[in-house]
Amino acid sequence: MNVGAIALFAFVSSITPGPNNLMLWASGMNYGFRRTLPHMLGVNIGFMSLLLATALGLGALIQSVSWMSPILRIAGSIYLLYLAYRVATAGEAKQGESSKPFTFWEAAAFQYVNPKAWVMTITAAGAFIPPDLPLFTSTAVMVGVFGAVNMPSITTWAAGGTAMSRLLTNDRRRQIVNGILGLLLVATVYLINT
Repeated sequence: MNVGAIALFAFVSSITPGPNNLMLWASGMNYGFRRTLPHMLGVNIGFMSLLLATALGLGALIQSVSWMSPILRIAGSIYLLYLAYRVATAGEAKQGESSKPFTFWEAAAFQYVNPKAWVMTITAAGAFIPPDLPLFTSTAVMVGVFGAVNMPSITTWAAGGTAMSRLLTNDRRRQIVNGILGLLLVATVYLINT
């Protein structure tokens, strides 16, 4: 196994913009880094579980059953539109408000309808699992490398949002940035379906 190639692919695919990173930026900006930690851990653990399941056969099953891919794409698109609305209408969390960041379980479950996560896992499973090594060994190495590389990458996005919150000193600016992040998620839905 080429661990360096896996790490490079994991870094490029984890650090680039996508639904998870946009939502982590918004969460860091609106709720702070500490309150975003469960969201970050959910993304990381949820993604690793999806990668494990994909490598062990779920990806092949979905590709072989013709109606599953469109269903996942539609479900993911609908959920992304809901999340775009949530991000666009979010504001800074204030004492006593009901607004809250994603929980660990919400973020972990989201990976299973996140189109970018599916592309990443199917690509990684197809490209980096050599046929001459035991499946469980090579899968464990790949999942471990992805987990180790993914966490610092997504942390960068949450920290960036947290840092930006210091610049957004009034509600109007925060609403504008949240609106832009929401529109970027809508653009993601458009790109998925074209």
